[in-house]
Amino acid sequence: MKNRIIFQPFYFLFWVLYFIVARAIFLIYHLDRTAELSSSDVLYTFVYGLRLDASFAAYISILPFLLLLLASLWRKIKVAAAIRYYTVALLVLLSTLLATDLELYSHWGFRLDASPLQYLNSPTEMAASAASAPILILFLVTFAIAAVFILLYRQVFDLGKYKPALNQWLLVGTAILFSALLVLPLRGGWQQIPINQSVVYFSDKPFANHAGLNMPWNLMHALLKYEQSGSNPYKYMPEQEAQKKVASLYLAANSDSKEQLLHVQRPNVLFIILESYTAKFIGSLGGEEGVTPNLDKLAAEGINFTDIYAAGDRSEKGMVALLSGYPVQTTTSIIKYPKKTEKLPQLSQVFEQQGYSTSYYYGGELEFANIKSYLRNGGYNRLIDKYDFDPSSYNSKWGAHDHVLFERVQQDLKQEKQPFFSTVYTLSSHEPFEIPIPAKFAGTDEEAQFRNSVHYTDWALGKFIEEAKQQDWWQHTLVVIAADHGHRLPGNDPNHAPSKYKIPFILAGGALAKGGITENSLGSQTDIAATVLAQLQMPTQDFKWSRNLLAENSSPFAFYVYNDGFGYITPNGVLIFDNVAKQAIQLDSGVTQEQVAYGKAYMQHSFEDFVLK
Repeated sequence: MKNRIIFQPFYFLFWVLYFIVARAIFLIYHLDRTAELSSSDVLYTFVYGLRLDASFAAYISILPFLLLLLASLWRKIKVAAAIRYYTVALLVLLSTLLATDLELYSHWGFRLDASPLQYLNSPTEMAASAASAPILILFLVTFAIAAVFILLYRQVFDLGKYKPALNQWLLVGTAILFSALLVLPLRGGWQQIPINQSVVYFSDKPFANHAGLNMPWNLMHALLKYEQSGSNPYKYMPEQEAQKKVASLYLAANSDSKEQLLHVQRPNVLFIILESYTAKFIGSLGGEEGVTPNLDKLAAEGINFTDIYAAGDRSEKGMVALLSGYPVQTTTSIIKYPKKTEKLPQLSQVFEQQGYSTSYYYGGELEFANIKSYLRNGGYNRLIDKYDFDPSSYNSKWGAHDHVLFERVQQDLKQEKQPFFSTVYTLSSHEPFEIPIPAKFAGTDEEAQFRNSVHYTDWALGKFIEEAKQQDWWQHTLVVIAADHGHRLPGNDPNHAPSKYKIPFILAGGALAKGGITENSLGSQTDIAATVLAQLQMPTQDFKWSRNLLAENSSPFAFYVYNDGFGYITPNGVLIFDNVAKQAIQLDSGVTQEQVAYGKAYMQHSFEDFVLK
């Protein structure tokens, strides 16, 4: 008999093996789609999927490990049978879910999640939908995998096959150790960001990424998030009326630019996204002078949009607003749902279709908030992140400092195939505001640290731009600069305040035919995508939530959301509405009831679109 000390790691590996076999069955069941993958793609579904497999194996192992620890302390307690029944029950349940997932994927194109809960109130329709499923085949799959692994467990892994250690305290110590070690696979490793679906998104082929998912992990995650996305809590009017009002806002904007500002027909596009860059620190937007001198210089040389608002207050939300022109959700974000982001347009897709090479640079972990899965769905040719930089260049929390990031971008763009679309996302102006150069501004409080971090990123940006102007690609490049979101500092704005959401948007670069232009059009972060594409005379029809800010517009507006509330700004004034209280918390004197109705319509219809994605 084997020593009971090794039971815990063997039990954990038993479940990892189960999930590996389950993935193989998924690939075999969908053999027509698997045949479209390369052999390396198939291999990578197992390699990348292993972390999620280990994570869910750790969740399953918690109870048996604790029972074994209890039995080690009190030897009279017999837990072998309890662990056996627990394991068999889980095998039957998970095998049934596995079979269900196999068929649902054929129809829905995404792995099993909380979506079936939407149909619990219509059991007749559920039964009708299941009628065409190959019930016998699915039953045989369920029976076979459950039976094989139950037999394997009873013959090899069952606790009854292990003899107790002679030294009780050695058994207690190892039981505690292995229980504690579960934390590592549980959260996916030592990294700062806990594991999420992004870790398996390695390919621009959705099926390959889906195959890498661990189905029960995906289901557990979706169930925890279901209450945030399963239905639309913002029902202020009939949906048809809300849709009509929103459509009229976009019909009010012409799609053609008033003026073409580029002298290059197919310029490179360098999209620089600045972390937390609030207008309150930008002199060219009426903010503090001297914090961002390089950005202010670019604003003076190019086209400076002075009345632009972020769509939300989080990085992952801003990413979707900027690159997909898509509205932000209140208490959740579409980026957390890979099956939804697959349906979003992305700038990278448009440029790729136009023959551009595409790349994305970030000094931190792309798995943060599922951003990596979103970018994979966007089809970027290359993703550069934290692990492509020397660890000596990291700050204590996020990753490579911004000047290191810009140095890598500069180096790569010298060899980049043109035309290119490259996205660069900074991070140093995110808490904890660590910078590798001496602070310019006095003070050690949070606001002073934030101010200095913004200045540092501006310094790094300025160095990058000055060197870029000496490169051959500069004269053929449009530089797009915007923030992912604003910030409560300086001034400690309340979460709903418009000043928290005001951000920079600048067009610069050698591809501009003219500069020194101040554009006062009121707009949102979501409008940047259509504005850029229109200047390049590229198709914008897929970006239905984005307007060309350089076109004639009879109904300019900006819309943003905060935690369960929204702001709706027009030339008449600011409306801030609390969705929980169902009332306005700011209503400027010029705001009409019609504006209130349009704000509610936008909140309702945009969230409805998110729910139905």
